Amino acid sequence: MSGRLNRIEPGVHIERAVTEDAAAILALQKLAYMSEARIYDDWNLPPLTQTHESLLEEFANSVVLKALDGDHLAGSVRAREDSGTCLIGRLVVTPNLQGRGIGTRLMHEIEAWFPRAPRFELFTGGRSEGNLRLYQRLGYRPCREQVLTPVVTLVYLEKLR
Repeated sequence: MSGRLNRIEPGVHIERAVTEDAAAILALQKLAYMSEARIYDDWNLPPLTQTHESLLEEFANSVVLKALDGDHLAGSVRAREDSGTCLIGRLVVTPNLQGRGIGTRLMHEIEAWFPRAPRFELFTGGRSEGNLRLYQRLGYRPCREQVLTPVVTLVYLEKLR
């Protein structure tokens, strides 16, 4: 493993987010997904166009976690269970803190919130090589693809217990 993956931020802790965190999480999400927009030259990706209201709806139906570096939001992830599958989405880490284990910690924590789920599923863009490496390192394997546009193909990955 590279040295970057071994640098876990010692001051970072993870807790369940509350609706009062929604604005900050949405702002971080939009910042973090700018790199994805550049990869695909698509500034209308759903994470970039999500509204505060739709994020609040997700809070009502999902577990939303946040990573805090002291008092500052460092990352977030959300998930919900549907028919025995834990659907994980929108893993984001502050760009200048990426590569320090925060995303990995968020993934382990969100999986732990669903101890009875026999299956986990998430998706990322087919050109998002860093995301694909992270998820595969965490035990996720590609299970299907969905073509959205001529330049955006989603790769769905699953992890079985």
